[in-house]
Amino acid sequence: MVETVAATAVGHDELAALKLVALDGGLAGPVKVSCSSLADRLDASSQTASRRLQRLDEAGYVERDIVSDGQWVDITDAGEAALRKEYADYRRVFEEEASVTLTGTVTGGMGEGRHYISLPGYMAQFEERLGYEPFAGTLNVDLTEESVRARAGMSSLDAVPIDGWEDEERTFGPASCYEATVEYDGESYDTAHIIVPERTHHDETQLEIIAPDRLRDALGLDDGDTVSVRVVEVSQ
Repeated sequence: MVETVAATAVGHDELAALKLVALDGGLAGPVKVSCSSLADRLDASSQTASRRLQRLDEAGYVERDIVSDGQWVDITDAGEAALRKEYADYRRVFEEEASVTLTGTVTGGMGEGRHYISLPGYMAQFEERLGYEPFAGTLNVDLTEESVRARAGMSSLDAVPIDGWEDEERTFGPASCYEATVEYDGESYDTAHIIVPERTHHDETQLEIIAPDRLRDALGLDDGDTVSVRVVEVSQ
């Protein structure tokens, strides 16, 4: 997830500069950037172009090596994630169905999913808002490096909100559920959701997926199997 400082430091003007660096090849490796040339393409002054690159650097979206006749600029993973989110937003504008496809390998979980999915405060919301009672457990998928970056596009899709709640002992945090289809070996399972808790031990490299059935049994999955997860705009 992009850190808060990046979200507050970078706006549309900086993203425009980032896009131009990417068009020059900045996603593949460092590219030589002249502030005067960048300024012409942005219809801005050289000082403005320089400030935008500086903000991108401070936000962690690019890395720069300033030399006598310009600077070498390399787009970081965070910068690529920001561009992928913009790409996903434009797909929503121009395509009938917005979606993000992620690939990864099935892996064993830490056992937390079974416990939390079964809690009554969550289960009642799953049944009401997702339309089914999930199997007590999650399918865990370790994403490929490319899919970790592509995952940023999920944030542009609507999700089903699951509210936080509390009992006499503790408070349980909210989560978001993204409608998804899991595909393996020519078979697909359509009634599934990626669940993204607000607080979790997992990072952006792993998905937790819930469904009415045990997905390992429904699709014949074992640890190490490669699956494709297609995340779609939630139905309204």
